[in-house]
Amino acid sequence: MTRLVLGSRNKKKLREMIDLLGELGLDLTDLSPYPHAPEVDETADTFLGNATLKAVTLAPALGEWTIGEDSGLVVPALGGAPGIYSARYAGTHGDDAANNAKLLLELKPGLDRAAYYVSTAVLADPTGKVVASVEGRCHGVIVHEYRGTGGFGYDPLFLLPEHGQTFGELPPEVKQRISHRANAFRDLRTHLITYVAR
Repeated sequence: MTRLVLGSRNKKKLREMIDLLGELGLDLTDLSPYPHAPEVDETADTFLGNATLKAVTLAPALGEWTIGEDSGLVVPALGGAPGIYSARYAGTHGDDAANNAKLLLELKPGLDRAAYYVSTAVLADPTGKVVASVEGRCHGVIVHEYRGTGGFGYDPLFLLPEHGQTFGELPPEVKQRISHRANAFRDLRTHLITYVAR
């Protein structure tokens, strides 16, 4: 069975990948089995750039097919912020509460609260050659207060008008059908079938 590594230690992202790609018959894992995997500095100024850095650095280091993924929230009224800094918007990486608090503070009255999540995934072969890149988006609006306890990141503030619920309120199975990552990985499936799941 061919192994496919998600270049992340985020268990929630791995769970989503397994739910979305599990039927392809691949050995799906994250970086947990690779304690000595190099840390990749996200020094690019785009989601695609950071996802590519992860894929081309990790794939040859691990000798495995690897997905580099970068994702975040974009609020056009804030000039695209938090953007590539979504996980560390308030200064500390992964501090969801502080990031959400800063986002609510920055969205002054009168500003357009439209937003979208972006997920960019880059597939590299075991030599580090990029064979595919995809992007998924999911559009919504930022609400004024937390709604729901599901998901992670900005999910309790990200409302999908057509559902009348935030990502924090939606059942996980619904989120996994419509999220930015679901859209990206749905597009990636075709490339995985072509190159990896053979």
